[in-house]
Amino acid sequence: MIRLYKVYHRFSPFTSCCCVVHPFSLGNARFPSSSLRSPGHLRTHSRSLFKPAMTASRFNRLVPVNSALAEDSSTAGNGSANASVTFTEEDDENDAIGVKYRVPPPEIRDIVDAPPLPALSFSPLRDKILFLKRRSLPPLAELARPEEKLAGIRIDGKCNTRSRMSFYTGIGIHQLTPDGSLGPEKEVSGLPDGAKINFVSWSSDGKHLAFSVRFEEEESSSGKLRVWVADVMTGTARPLFQSQDIYLNAVFDNYVWVDNSTLLVCTIPLSRGDPPKKPLVPSGPKIQSNEQKSVIQVRTYQDLLKDEYDEDLFDYYATSQLVLASLDGMVKEVGSPAVYTSMDPSPDEKYILISSMHRPYSFIVPCGRFPKKVDVWTADGKFVRELCDLPLAENIPIAFNSVRKGMRSINWRADKPSTLYWAETQDEGDAKVEVSPRDIIYTQSAEPQEGEQPEILHKLDLRYGGISWCDESLALVYESWYKTRRTRTWIISPGSKDVSPRILFDRSSEDVYSDPGSPMLRRTPAATYVIAKLRKENDDGTYVLLNGSGATPEGNIPFLDLFDINTGSKERIWESDKEKYYESVVALMSDQKEGDIHLNDLKILTSKESKTENTQYYIQSWPDRKSCQITDFPHPYPQLATLQKEMIRYQRKDGVQLTATLYLPPGYDPSKDGPLPCLVWSYPGEFKSKDAAGQVRGSPNEFAGIGPTSALLWLARRFAILSGPTIPIIGEGNEEANDRYVEQLVSSAEAAVEEVIRRGVAHPNKIAVGGHSYGAFMTANLLAHAPHLFSCGIARSGAYNRTLTPFGFQNEDRTLWEATNTYVEMSPFMSANKIKKPILLIHGEEDNNPGTLTMQSDRFFNALKGHGALCRLVILPFESHGYAARESIMHVLWETDRWLQKHCVSNTSEVSPDIDASKDVGGKEVTDSENKAVAASGGGGAELADDFESGQFHSKPRSLMW
Repeated sequence: MIRLYKVYHRFSPFTSCCCVVHPFSLGNARFPSSSLRSPGHLRTHSRSLFKPAMTASRFNRLVPVNSALAEDSSTAGNGSANASVTFTEEDDENDAIGVKYRVPPPEIRDIVDAPPLPALSFSPLRDKILFLKRRSLPPLAELARPEEKLAGIRIDGKCNTRSRMSFYTGIGIHQLTPDGSLGPEKEVSGLPDGAKINFVSWSSDGKHLAFSVRFEEEESSSGKLRVWVADVMTGTARPLFQSQDIYLNAVFDNYVWVDNSTLLVCTIPLSRGDPPKKPLVPSGPKIQSNEQKSVIQVRTYQDLLKDEYDEDLFDYYATSQLVLASLDGMVKEVGSPAVYTSMDPSPDEKYILISSMHRPYSFIVPCGRFPKKVDVWTADGKFVRELCDLPLAENIPIAFNSVRKGMRSINWRADKPSTLYWAETQDEGDAKVEVSPRDIIYTQSAEPQEGEQPEILHKLDLRYGGISWCDESLALVYESWYKTRRTRTWIISPGSKDVSPRILFDRSSEDVYSDPGSPMLRRTPAATYVIAKLRKENDDGTYVLLNGSGATPEGNIPFLDLFDINTGSKERIWESDKEKYYESVVALMSDQKEGDIHLNDLKILTSKESKTENTQYYIQSWPDRKSCQITDFPHPYPQLATLQKEMIRYQRKDGVQLTATLYLPPGYDPSKDGPLPCLVWSYPGEFKSKDAAGQVRGSPNEFAGIGPTSALLWLARRFAILSGPTIPIIGEGNEEANDRYVEQLVSSAEAAVEEVIRRGVAHPNKIAVGGHSYGAFMTANLLAHAPHLFSCGIARSGAYNRTLTPFGFQNEDRTLWEATNTYVEMSPFMSANKIKKPILLIHGEEDNNPGTLTMQSDRFFNALKGHGALCRLVILPFESHGYAARESIMHVLWETDRWLQKHCVSNTSEVSPDIDASKDVGGKEVTDSENKAVAASGGGGAELADDFESGQFHSKPRSLMW
């Protein structure tokens, strides 16, 4: 199915574009987790809605499920506030340090409380659409539920799933007629009152839905998850298991369709008793040892196992019993209980790839690095063979592109019945080791003949990034190298050894102008996705569709190219409107039949939006290019429907071209109204060249998506908003970008401030700066080193002392001892004595993001207070790196609005944008070579986002503001 969430995401208002299409699934697509190149390709795996699956669209990251963000956590729940929580609107100066939760002014509150739009899910045959109903923000009581912090993940023991998991409240089924219109809604019926729905998944034939259901069993507590199925034709739902004692274990994988009538389900073992009890008196001290003198460097992971009790508790919650269950009531336990992490049926439905983890566990790395075992089973649950049993991986080097030793990225070929492929590193997993080849890709049948060895498919000198399969004559292999930003795409013929591999594209991943696009995929009868081949009338060429974002100096103009894979020639068969609208290709809709697609039968799903019109979806059909609108979502915040948006360009003093998006309130006229108070909200990005840093990303015609903590909310308070001004930290050649962090940061900020003042839209004494995560780090550094630019700052969930992350952070892979000056000089904690402008610090009390421990804000606040700075620290109970509960979000907005009104709108002190004012009290300019500092990531990610192999799940670029 195709799963769409163009819902003006509630958690990421300011990425490179203002509105993001969330990951969606195509049918019950079977995609290997590394089947696509990165960056620029989705990394996919499951057929479940809960996990992202492949789309033809280009996205830099996916949102796999983690403890903080589940399916629709972007708009997490509506919730009425907990009855025990008190709200007040008063802003009594003497009560500003009270313990009550506050709410912002109505003009902000009404936008945040607007009902969310549903998520969309297309059936495998493209003839039906699900409308997955959602609530708004959840009450704090849901976040306050007890959770176990184990091995880098957080578990809700009551539900036996990841904690803080949001849900759908209902499912509506619409028929999609051939002319593109929607039939009346058929609500899925038979569900218990108050049902909370997760993990919605289609059967391959589109006749049934499977999903989990939980509901309130006791006051303020939610029960365990049960698997339900629904008949799509009638809309009637029922439990999959007749027994009331079989519950879903969703700590890792949950369930998967084996065929159209059978599911393989991770269940809580029936023999499981009560959780282990923590001993009152430990059996001995907690000891860690390195008497072997191993070199083990790890980043600052959180929520790790601490002792034997934690190990037992992890086993208790994570251990599953696999159960085969058919729609006709058959139930069969298969295998022994274990910590199963993934289940992936082969395309021919004869085998299942089973991954699990086992002891010995670790106290210094998350569970993604625990010993990992991968087996092949038959579809009826019989063991066939062991593919690998990888040892504990505590010593993966911190250098980017370092990986685990042994077999990795093991998956089924999408174009074959039951053929496996995987990669193995040749450099011991260490990116600093020079070797050729660096990775080798192997392939082998599920049940090889005795003595049959794996076949080498391809060798790579960069790091393997996945494969897009087509058939025996065509597959695309991706490789990349972070340090040089080089990315290459190879064409191989898997079934023809006499055809030499050749490079199709060889480019810099930073050069968005040269991005040729990604191949669009089509669904196969086996519910996998392969590269779609097209044919033209009276033409024997081999064509594929390249779907690209179309970055240009005027902004993104998405396109669809018909690309001849043999000659390299291309024909643009579709392009977004350039004048008023921003359109993009979401998915292929004409893949119901097997075989190549004739160009005249092409049908695609597109999205369309403008600066003031929210996203709607259309189906476009060839040859007449007829477009049919299939959604008609209301404007989510009509009070800002006429806001003004402009993508502006300006230049840094060293010649680097910069861009930003300038938003102005509805009805604002600078000639009549004069300059406004201005909020600058951004996030630094790291680049290898000035040319790449100066390229335009995003479109001036994209709809302005406003999340619940978005800076754009202050348009309703008559602020000018400078969103995402480019803050490039450039390291050319052998230079490390972080070594000139402060210099480049200040220079970029000066250019942005000078531009909004030059335009007459921002009052020079009333410009505030803010950011989230690495953007908060940026904010603190700007107040320390560029106080002449800003009246105040707002820093949310940041890290301020880099000596507390000594083995790397963000995109820095040198250690503190290798780059001591850089670590120290870039830390705003070390410059706390220089910060004289008001700074508001906000942090979740339960921040689980590596690098941004809550104590970072605690210690920074104490340093500021120790030097008499005007500062305020707000710690949000139960909140993590991003904020979710309505009470918390409303209070964050109240704090932010109070700070802006008091220290920006009402500011009367002089703030001079004069470059010379960048000199500090001692008269030393921040651009002095001795004041170099550190840097950032390539745009919009969280402080750190390792993949599951390294202990974390891929996360969607965290918003610059939540």
